Amino acid sequence: MTKRKPNIIITGTPGVGKTSHCELLAQSTDLKHLSINQIVKGADCHHGWDDELKSWIVDEDKLLDAIEDEVKQGGYIIDWHACDMFPQSWIDLVVVLRTDSTLLYDRLASRDYPEQKLQENLDSEIMQVLLEEARESYDAEIVVELRSDGTEDIENNVGRIETWIKNWEQDNSVSRKGG
Repeated sequence: MTKRKPNIIITGTPGVGKTSHCELLAQSTDLKHLSINQIVKGADCHHGWDDELKSWIVDEDKLLDAIEDEVKQGGYIIDWHACDMFPQSWIDLVVVLRTDSTLLYDRLASRDYPEQKLQENLDSEIMQVLLEEARESYDAEIVVELRSDGTEDIENNVGRIETWIKNWEQDNSVSRKGG
């Protein structure tokens, strides 16, 4: 089955602006925002709650089973803080959002993150853990790193991704003339 629309992962440390990017892209394109957090909770794709970190313990196998049929058809913007669990064959673009660690600290503190969780996320951002994970899991040509320090960055990033989507759709059009 040939996808008529691309699948994009918007990933990065919590607090870098993934959901903001995904919501704007879903409004400006005909792709659907797929919030993995909502799927984990709504489809019971977890092993329970971690009280210390205040987060769900994700059952990755159950999660992938829950979204596989939809995602394989294409047309999704996947919003999640990790990307390596998604099969490369499902994904056409991986956007890794990065932000200044001082800004990130303020964003996470405003969410009342426990100190351990806050420090783990800051360390992850500083050490580029999610960027390296993306580079190790997907072909280099589909991984892009974008800054997400403020509103202007978000608007510029959304514009770049919209252009990429249009180009992908032209390159993968099933009704291509002469093709």
